[in-house]
Amino acid sequence: MSAAVRTVLGDLDPAELGRCDAHDHLFLRSPRLPGEELDDPAAAEEVLHSFAAAGGRSFVQWSPYGTGRGNDVLAGLSRATGVHVVAATGLHQSVHYDRALLDGLYEGLAELFTAELTTGLRGAPDGTRAGLIKVAGDNGPMTGHTRRVLRAAAEAHHATGAPIAVHHDAGTDPVAVLFQLGSRFHVPPERLILGHLNRLPALEPIREFADLGVFVALDAPPPGDPAAERHLFDILATLLDAGHADRILLGADTTTRSARHAPGPAHLLTALAPRLAEEFGPELPALAFTANPARALAADWKA
Repeated sequence: MSAAVRTVLGDLDPAELGRCDAHDHLFLRSPRLPGEELDDPAAAEEVLHSFAAAGGRSFVQWSPYGTGRGNDVLAGLSRATGVHVVAATGLHQSVHYDRALLDGLYEGLAELFTAELTTGLRGAPDGTRAGLIKVAGDNGPMTGHTRRVLRAAAEAHHATGAPIAVHHDAGTDPVAVLFQLGSRFHVPPERLILGHLNRLPALEPIREFADLGVFVALDAPPPGDPAAERHLFDILATLLDAGHADRILLGADTTTRSARHAPGPAHLLTALAPRLAEEFGPELPALAFTANPARALAADWKA
């Protein structure tokens, strides 16, 4: 096959990816979230079984290097549940790490990312590789940490063909990230996934990002939050009116132990997908959950 999605069990024909939770976490640890670690393999397996029972076939974990990714169990969980799992390399914002760890990583960062995409994730069984590079924008002016990470991510992309996924908060500047990755380091827009864009209040900038050809990864609204649902639907209407139905991805993005008690990724398919079909027609959930993730995650792997 000319292009493949790289899962923890090996390369996969994009046509076999199926319905996808395009942005989520089975495992995650950060000093910013004490006591809220996602670190229980049994709970992760339950999440995947529930997602599979709802018709889910693939799950993309955006937890990057140094955030307790569960590398030693991801392949086993995928086999046990039948859900394709895509893992991430990369680095988050510096606030999610001890400084000593970062100081030891900056030299050879691109090589680390490339090795995790081609040889194997650190701490994982042989052959368990990442299929995605996760980076993040800053809340405020771009830091030296982020400049280093973006450069390394671009180098790893050019060495492998891997897609790059970018975390954003309400206070981050996607334009600055796009300038670094696209204009300075020449990563093609179709290889970029901009995450959490429904944290931005304005609609037009999100449309403008899609105009460039990037993929727009949006978070499912929490159940019982009509304001969040309305904002998501306003974004979707704006993107659809602009002809960007093929740029939309959706994910549940569970980041804390407390949030795991919510409906979880199964809710994407049992509740959100029917609402999208009702509001916009059945083509949108088919694109957002199946066709678009297959295109966004597939790469012509160079190694």
